[in-house]
Amino acid sequence: MRVVRPIAAALLLLTCLWLFDARAILDRLVELEIGWLFAAVAALLAQTVLMALRWRLVARCLGTEMGRTWALREYLAGQLANATLPGGVLGDAARAARAREGAAGLRGAAMAVAIERGLGQAGLGAVAATGLAATMLWPGGFDPPAPLAATIAAVFAAAALLLVAGARTGRGARILRFCVPSLPVGMAQAALSLGAAALNVAAFAAAARATGTTLDPGAAVVLIPVILTAMLVPLTVGGWGWREGAAAALFPLAGATPAAGVAAGVAFGTAILLSVLPFAALALSYRPAGRVRPILDASAPKGAE
Repeated sequence: MRVVRPIAAALLLLTCLWLFDARAILDRLVELEIGWLFAAVAALLAQTVLMALRWRLVARCLGTEMGRTWALREYLAGQLANATLPGGVLGDAARAARAREGAAGLRGAAMAVAIERGLGQAGLGAVAATGLAATMLWPGGFDPPAPLAATIAAVFAAAALLLVAGARTGRGARILRFCVPSLPVGMAQAALSLGAAALNVAAFAAAARATGTTLDPGAAVVLIPVILTAMLVPLTVGGWGWREGAAAALFPLAGATPAAGVAAGVAFGTAILLSVLPFAALALSYRPAGRVRPILDASAPKGAE
């Protein structure tokens, strides 16, 4: 799979170029506006800060204290691994492994990472559902096709039902009780998740603008979360290929061409790499000692703030 995934990414990108007018795509990339590209990079960096804070909060609720600086460094290193290595989850596995000393072993650290990633997807779904509701309540802008609207609504409703059903089980109730011990903590987690999702959407919209496509706000809020969800398919590296294909399929709904979608996807992938490559050195250092500790262990060294 280490060989298959990079090859799959390359084949999918080449297929997009072949199907959706390679010259038009390359012209957009050649004329890319650097200012908008770096706006996307800035949004992605701000998103990473919020995600690191969300991870720190979840880990704290599960019994592990970690410093803000350490959590941010580890999250950036994890983002680098996810963006450049096959599978898209190796960075998350590394975060769990490096935080295991302060949690209830590796299992507790892995649970914190899994819950944090789940909150991220929930935030993205909430943004899409909110945008969909806004287009229905205030028509006149983006008008999503009925099949797409029904699919987004059905997926969001199914996810909500699964969450409620899971919370009603004994294990789910215990996890919920630990992760949301109070209303302020739940509100903080919701705010961090929605903020991170909004920044992710803004970053893709900025990448599209960098390649000459200005998306209607309603179209951006509804379509971009769906495009970003395509990156979860673990068959390539960093979502390359799937993201561009999804953008090519959905951009015409916003009045843009498939070529514009592919170019926007490539620009967004470039912005991701630019936001994580300066931190490559973080992935080469292993420094768990003194950075993660059990909350109730008063004798443990304090986490770096």
